[in-house]
Amino acid sequence: MKKFIDTIKNIWKVEELRNRILLTLGLILIYRIGSFIILPGIDQNQMNGSSAGGGLAGILDLFAGGAFSKASIMALGIMPYISASIIMQLLGMAVPVVQKMQKEGESGRRKINGYTRILTILICAFQGPSYLSLYVVDQGGALNPDMMWWTTSISLLIAGTMFAMWLGERITDKGVGNGISLLITVGILARFPQAVFGEFLERNSGAGGIFMFIVELLVFFAIIMVTVLIVQGVRRVPINYAKRVVGNANAADTGQRSYIPLKVNASGVMPIIFAQAIMTVPGMLRGQESTNWFLAELSDFTSFTYNAVFAILIIVFTYFYTAITINPKQIADDLKRGGGFVPGIKPGTETADFIDTILSRITFPGSFFLAAIAIIPAFAILFGVGQGFAMFMGGTSMLIMVGVVLDTLQQIETYLLNRHYDGLMEGGKIRGRRSSNEFNSQGMGGI
Repeated sequence: MKKFIDTIKNIWKVEELRNRILLTLGLILIYRIGSFIILPGIDQNQMNGSSAGGGLAGILDLFAGGAFSKASIMALGIMPYISASIIMQLLGMAVPVVQKMQKEGESGRRKINGYTRILTILICAFQGPSYLSLYVVDQGGALNPDMMWWTTSISLLIAGTMFAMWLGERITDKGVGNGISLLITVGILARFPQAVFGEFLERNSGAGGIFMFIVELLVFFAIIMVTVLIVQGVRRVPINYAKRVVGNANAADTGQRSYIPLKVNASGVMPIIFAQAIMTVPGMLRGQESTNWFLAELSDFTSFTYNAVFAILIIVFTYFYTAITINPKQIADDLKRGGGFVPGIKPGTETADFIDTILSRITFPGSFFLAAIAIIPAFAILFGVGQGFAMFMGGTSMLIMVGVVLDTLQQIETYLLNRHYDGLMEGGKIRGRRSSNEFNSQGMGGI
């Protein structure tokens, strides 16, 4: 406990880190306040809980931190921006013009960000009317749904998403952690106390008793530990550097072992976020009285079809995001220019192929783990766990919370270690953070 208190004091001593944390907390507070601002012309008595009772609406409400069920200006949350980012990254693999922009450095990145924002507005313009129709008007939440109300509400939903996107970008640039991921995490954590208390009341009323509630908590913490283990798992590829002789002395210290850290879960939480964003589309397309069986199945997150498609999307996006994040050829070229080599492997193409093979092997179990943990809530509900608490026992919520919290803590620890303070964990190092003898290359930066 004393070490933890000392660490908090050290964080406060570093002015830049202190300012970044305070800015991050302030922007998160603004985001949470925005989730309580209701669209005009809404009957709040009709909206309370009406659209968050279960199914896909419950998942969307979880990610929006309750804004979805309140008909808030932040009801669409940050998911349209995530969907737009997915589309732009897919276009980057197939459209030469986008590929050219990706290679133009900072100017190209700004162009892509501009197109992503425009695409976000278009997605919001599509999802906004669907949300208002299915979850507001059909629920009796609109007092006077005339043309002026529709225009105003759709404009506010678009503005809410764009403002949330801006907050996320400011957190990433000026704060601590990945802003977009943090906003999603905050929305999830906002519902956690309510979910735990609701499950306690349900068990205490006779559905299994307190003993079953304790068992559920133990399972919950066990899933957290396994998730942390996999998320932080690293395959270290040893590398050596050729000796450089200056006069009669060796210029390079060859006694220290260096390595390339290839994470089992190199893509982090992004495949889950991407897959979840896509899985929200069928619910928006499906009408209230639609008889389309496939869309109905994809709108029910406990159905076999939904979980099968969800798992496949996660596996595909894990490989996709790993491929665009880590470039084995670039790593091999950087090694060759720096005089480094993998023992027993020729520099150049063979090294790139060797790294690509290892990456494929560790990504395979990592992708299946992500898919398995993502569908745990559906099985938990089948075993009698309340839906509210089941959403936290695995799935997107668990992976995002663990991944984002670890990533944020690693950034804070880096600030402390760079200023010669002890880190957040005993021994001064969170597992998975790069140490000084790790190989650094562009594209290995994680989430």
